[in-house]
Order: sequence, then structure tokens, then C-alpha cells
Amino acid sequence: MKTIPSLAFALLATSAALAHAQAAKDPMASMQMPAQPQAGAGQLTDAVVQKVDPARGLIVLKHGDIPNLAMPAMTMGFDVADQKMLDRAKAGDKVRFHVEVVQGKPTVTHLEAAR
Repeated sequence: MKTIPSLAFALLATSAALAHAQAAKDPMASMQMPAQPQAGAGQLTDAVVQKVDPARGLIVLKHGDIPNLAMPAMTMGFDVADQKMLDRAKAGDKVRFHVEVVQGKPTVTHLEAAR
């Protein structure tokens, strides 16, 4: 009767392997942004301000890699968590920033002048 536990173990191992293989086939799995904001603004990314749009609450940054979002370097617009950040920035400024996903959108939560 040792074949039943062995068979059960084999079925369980096969199911786990199939589930892992299915997850690996999903190309969008690695592209999804976290649903919750990431804790800690410890990682800052270097950027150059391209445009500031206070009316839309938007800052356009040419930035390096953003590790906490697994985002490569590019130029893109971000919402800001605090409208006051836009008062301190102008096109051409070198800055360091932290971005988190807030309500499904990449949002700058920290912005400072680069040293």
C-alpha cells in the first residue's frame, strides 16, 4: 500500500511543476506594476526635468532606471503626490526622485535637487 502515498506525492509534484510553468509563460506577469505603494523612499533615481505642468499636476522627467518599479530609463510624465513639488522645479533642473504606484499611477512621492 506504499504506492498510494507515492502516487499522491507524484501528482502533487506534477501539479506544482505545471503551475510554475504556466506562470513562467505569462509575459505580462513581469510587466505588471505593484498594486500597493512601495514602502520606503530610500531609492532615489537621477533625472532631468523636461517639463512642469502645474495645471495637470504633472512633471515630465528624463530618468534613469527605477528599480522599485522595474522600469527602464526613459522620458515620461508623472503625477506628483504634492502639488508643491512642482513649484520648486523647472525644465533643465537635475533632480533625484522617488516614485511609487498610487491609485494605479506612477506618482512622484519625493523630489529633491541633485547634488
